[in-house]
Amino acid sequence: MPKITKKELIRLLNKDLGLEYTAMVQYTQHQGTLKGAMYQSIQKELIIHAQEELAHATILAAQIDYLGGVPTVDVPPAKISGDSVTMLKQDLAGENDAITRYITRIRQAEELDLYHLAQQLRLILAVEQEHAMDLEQALGK
Repeated sequence: MPKITKKELIRLLNKDLGLEYTAMVQYTQHQGTLKGAMYQSIQKELIIHAQEELAHATILAAQIDYLGGVPTVDVPPAKISGDSVTMLKQDLAGENDAITRYITRIRQAEELDLYHLAQQLRLILAVEQEHAMDLEQALGK
């Protein structure tokens, strides 16, 4: 017997969807407010990250609907700062959280034999890992 129900998975996917909205907003705000020549390349990358987060939201909304749920419109608050390094650390923390959540979500989807969903989540996970790598590089990690 699966450890998770389809209803609970839909609820968790909606939480993920809201956080994708937040990531899109946060990246958009951060790329517009980063200061300093050393951040020019990551600013351009954050614009791409925001667009990719929107793509993730679109995928999640379609999957939630397919599973019989209603995609959320709730957007948790974004993290902001006046300090460029803090902004990038906030973005990295968000990506690391997303990576952890999507690894769990893939396992949960597979428990319910929702392999099509697991595959979509793997594609999202790969992009989130690329985002984390970009941010780590910008932070000199």
